[in-house]
Amino acid sequence: MHQVLKNFIVLEGLDGAGTSTQLSALGEILKTKSREYHLSCEPSDGPIGKLIRQILKGAITVHSDTLAYLFSADRKEHLYAPEKGVLAQLNNNKMAISDRYFYSSLAYQSIKSDFDFVYELNKDFPLPEHLFFLDISPEIGEKRLSSRDEKEIFEIPEIQIKVRDNYYRCFERLKNAGGSIHILDGTAAIEEITLKIRNILGL
Repeated sequence: MHQVLKNFIVLEGLDGAGTSTQLSALGEILKTKSREYHLSCEPSDGPIGKLIRQILKGAITVHSDTLAYLFSADRKEHLYAPEKGVLAQLNNNKMAISDRYFYSSLAYQSIKSDFDFVYELNKDFPLPEHLFFLDISPEIGEKRLSSRDEKEIFEIPEIQIKVRDNYYRCFERLKNAGGSIHILDGTAAIEEITLKIRNILGL
């Protein structure tokens, strides 16, 4: 069993699944309820996260294992940074919600790196109390992303098919590890998805 962080919530999905939309919606709900909260994402806005974003845009090229190491290092800062980290927010009685976490590493970095190698890099990170996976097909994701001027290196339908398979491989690996995994229909209306998440979280 992994350590499970109470009040730590994670949103995951293929590119275009709507995780950032739900992150924003949950923030607005918590604000109306006067509930202390902290919203974050991976890659983070720290120096390692900024480097990762350049790699994802194709501006910098690195070995696939190097990218996996960078994500793990960025995650360490995202979680354990003394003042801004998720753990610090939870210790201040805030609900912490993240757009992506180590599930993304297992799903995306395992396209070119060995799945077990990526898992070993991330196996010691604690689990969120609730993980919400917004499930869509790669075709729908591509359609939603078609208006973007710039595409990232993983935003290719053939790759997204493998990413989705890796997510489910990850969920199977962690199904008895602790925390709750909720797979939601990412093609449903935004408000419907938000309502399902609210009901599960008791908001």
